[in-house]
Amino acid sequence: LLLLPMFPHFAQATTESSLKEAYKQLKILNWSPETLEILHFETDDEYVSPLANSIQPHIDEETHLLFSFHGLPISHVKRIDKSKSHCQKVDDCCSISCDANELCYAHQCMKTTLSVVDKLNLKPEQWSLSYQSRIGPVKWLEPSTTDKVVELVGNGVTKLAIVAPAFLVDGLETLEELDIGIREHFIENGGKELTVVNCLNDDPSWVQGLAALIQNAFEQPTVTS
Repeated sequence: LLLLPMFPHFAQATTESSLKEAYKQLKILNWSPETLEILHFETDDEYVSPLANSIQPHIDEETHLLFSFHGLPISHVKRIDKSKSHCQKVDDCCSISCDANELCYAHQCMKTTLSVVDKLNLKPEQWSLSYQSRIGPVKWLEPSTTDKVVELVGNGVTKLAIVAPAFLVDGLETLEELDIGIREHFIENGGKELTVVNCLNDDPSWVQGLAALIQNAFEQPTVTS
């Protein structure tokens, strides 16, 4: 049995909770099959290439690209670091690959971003990264998308494209939060033109990529239980 939570980046709040529920239901069914898990695929070409291709038509020399990922409380990413000496303690910790952050959500978001940036051949000044959907008083991953668009306008950006790679399908976080709320926020603060790149949804190249991810998992299985 292959378990595939539909999240490119691992997080306890999404991937891990989905798997826990799956195993709970298997226990209720009194069924103990050998199981395979696809925990994350943030840099797999089957995902990155369709993502980059979906962005390409919206990029030109005048457009700044903002990668807006779903946010997480800082406490969620810190507890993934079993060493307790890397996350939020090392400069540019999300950009450094090591055992401590192999399953770190923020690190995986950065890896996706850099993979897409490389495919699109973007210069450092042509893109930024932020986190959306902040809720409650606890400290969340930064910068927030709300603050970032204001900063970009202040730096002279008037034409902005936003992509939300953490979401494989469009939902409230893209159709309402980004395409309505952040759009209004961008315009109110002096921006001129904003494009929200559609999620991969049923894009044929992504459907083929997903099929390939599944096939690869069966051909090179790692049995987890």
